[in-house]
Amino acid sequence: MNISKYKFLKYTINGNRLFISILIGIVFICSVSGQTDRQVITLEKNWKFIKADVKNAQQIAFDDSTWETVTVPHDWAIKGPFDKEIDKQTVAIVQNGEKVATEKTGRTGALPYIGVGWYRNQFSLPNFSSEKKVILLFEGAMSEPEIFLNGKKIGSWNYGYSYFYFDITEHILANQPNTLAVKLTNVGLSSRWYPGAGLYRNVRLIVKNKTSINQWGTFITTPLITKNLAKVHVKTKVSGKQLKLVTTIKDADGKIVATNTTETIFDNEFEQNIAVKNPVLWSPENPYLYTAVSQLYAENILKDETETRFGIRDINYEAERGFSLNGKITKFKGVCLHHDLGPIGTAINKSALRRQLRILKDMGANAIRSSHNMPSLEQLELCDEMGFLFLAESFDEWAKPKVENGYHRFFETDAEKDIVNLVHATRNHPSIVMWSSGNEVPDQWGSQGAKRAKWLQDIFHREDPTRPVTVGMDQVKATMASGFGAVLDIPGLNYRTHLYEEAYEAFPQGLILGSETASTVSSRGIYKFPVEAFKMKQYDDFQSSSYDLEACSWSNIPDEDFVLQDDNPWVIGEFVWTGFDYLGEPTPYDTKWPSRSSYFGINDLAGLPKDRYYLYRSRWNTEDETLHILPHWNWEGREGETTPVFVYTSYNSAELFINGKSMGIKKKNNSTPKHRYRLMWMDVKYQPGTIKVVAFDDDGNPAAEKEIHTAGKPYKLVLESDRKTIKADGKDLAFVTVSVVDKNGIPCPTATNQLKFKIKGDGIFKAACNGDATSLEPFHLPTMKLFSGKLVVLVQSNSNAGKINLTVSGNGLKTEKIIIQTKI
Repeated sequence: MNISKYKFLKYTINGNRLFISILIGIVFICSVSGQTDRQVITLEKNWKFIKADVKNAQQIAFDDSTWETVTVPHDWAIKGPFDKEIDKQTVAIVQNGEKVATEKTGRTGALPYIGVGWYRNQFSLPNFSSEKKVILLFEGAMSEPEIFLNGKKIGSWNYGYSYFYFDITEHILANQPNTLAVKLTNVGLSSRWYPGAGLYRNVRLIVKNKTSINQWGTFITTPLITKNLAKVHVKTKVSGKQLKLVTTIKDADGKIVATNTTETIFDNEFEQNIAVKNPVLWSPENPYLYTAVSQLYAENILKDETETRFGIRDINYEAERGFSLNGKITKFKGVCLHHDLGPIGTAINKSALRRQLRILKDMGANAIRSSHNMPSLEQLELCDEMGFLFLAESFDEWAKPKVENGYHRFFETDAEKDIVNLVHATRNHPSIVMWSSGNEVPDQWGSQGAKRAKWLQDIFHREDPTRPVTVGMDQVKATMASGFGAVLDIPGLNYRTHLYEEAYEAFPQGLILGSETASTVSSRGIYKFPVEAFKMKQYDDFQSSSYDLEACSWSNIPDEDFVLQDDNPWVIGEFVWTGFDYLGEPTPYDTKWPSRSSYFGINDLAGLPKDRYYLYRSRWNTEDETLHILPHWNWEGREGETTPVFVYTSYNSAELFINGKSMGIKKKNNSTPKHRYRLMWMDVKYQPGTIKVVAFDDDGNPAAEKEIHTAGKPYKLVLESDRKTIKADGKDLAFVTVSVVDKNGIPCPTATNQLKFKIKGDGIFKAACNGDATSLEPFHLPTMKLFSGKLVVLVQSNSNAGKINLTVSGNGLKTEKIIIQTKI
């Protein structure tokens, strides 16, 4: 059964890439074309902000004399402090199989996101005339935003993750300041994780002629692709009369490869079929992007011009065979990502997103699932550029609640318009290959839920007939009985590895997606003994073992998913929960304090890889060698005790040596899932010194080796930046990993020294994070303890080209410095 062929391309929200930036008052004005006078104004600086009590919010709404000055994107809650009383919930988490309500203290990160926040800014539009139109665009506002312009309410939106816009033309004051105010209301019991707070994504004004291309009005698909020719189909919605549209397609070097002109318009939409010869196809291995330049003319006068970046590629979902990209069967090697960026919260930052994707790319991941909400536009742009397949998700709730004040309050009135905006804003991104209309919704039971699933899927199909729709289902038996699972284009299973075969037989689609997998829990650099597999294991220090054998009551270790992926072509891939730790949901310690962030991540909250990273890398990264040993070898007091050694490697066999003595050769085998993907020496007795592993190729020849040494006392700091040069734009970040070594340069894996950070020069200290889910140290203060011998310092540029000097010191440690260059 061939479900269908889904083909397509990409779009950028502003429709422009080459900006001329002019500082006018408090905003940046970016013009695509001097002829058309289209401007994109990013309202970024000089915002006034106050967090107010709900009772007095109206009274202070427009008196900002004492308000804080902030830059948007902004998350008002990330600086804390952490407090167990914030959003304390006494609930039974149904998704986790709980039947008895218990007190949850860190479920939403224990950060002060609840309350009313007001933002206020002013802007002027010189030379504004009656021929102009102004669009006010929000790319995300947490949450329930109410928008006021010059004292008048112009609109509101409910969903904090949605992109939305208003035509504010009639409210604009020409040639004088306009006052924009935004009220945001975050109520308690509204989320299952840390949602953030504030204008956490960009706010923009788009000024253009009334005769113009509509907002999100371009839709590009590729209904035909051959080796020699691609048919690029462009739909463009416009406003105006007696119009002509000229679309020019440029390759990645800016060279014109095709042009088409049409004056034929259907209602308010142009349709063009444009031939691109010898197309270069977009893929994770070669993320090649074209640009479509759309020029709208009225009476031969250029009225509007936008740019739409896209990629030519073909996607196909076929029963029994799976997912193919450009004719090649491809498994999703994906991770789920929440929207927070660890120590900087939810305020979007492109350099932080880029770092996440670089880390995942090195691991061999090829796909991202936005969980459980609409992704940022910046994340999609980076996935286009860097080569990641994307599963774009919409909701965590439908009509039935998971939390008391969740999205179910708005589902009946808002779901359709939220989906329409999601699709229209993002449908031209080549990275997006599937939509998700929901995650573990309680509506999985009964016929009404199946009807809702079909209703939502039909909206996606109406707005974008080129991609399939899935839902992350955890109640698989219920969806078999109700018909819910049979309705979906792609049945998505969250966990339930024991039901894959049954679901495959029961559902008609002939394929299964691991929409959420594993949920293994671990703390970076922490190892527990004896080494055994556990579900919901808890320890006195509120950490989880990094031997990667601990999971939750509903979940499993990675190896069980690997078997399903490798042995069944009808299992089209997986999205691991999660790529990075995130704020909130500190399972299995969500009833313990202090514990305020997750343990699920393959990487910790600071973005430092856990051991599990190398298990995935050994299987997913087929280009590079992987050889990783765990645990560390500093176990004073455990001399002579059993201390198993695991090796995660891309090779199939290896030999372990302890202080030069062989512990034998281990080979991967099919006796158990663990033995199939790991090399394990379970009977090793600890003695200080050196662990050495020699890996062998398939012919039995030594191919790689690695050593770990017992470290002495911490002596000096080591600083390593992910980038030596950053942009002097006031936004760019360098992530400096700080670790400790002994006098011989051996890393000290158990160091917990308190460190201090100082910045001089052309930048600021942004934040620090050590990846410890139990730490209550604020991220924004220039001091923090090491965790398992490491932490990360975030350094942010200002607007000056020059140097940033970071100095890190700690009691009893040799102080170290690092210089980061900044350039315009």
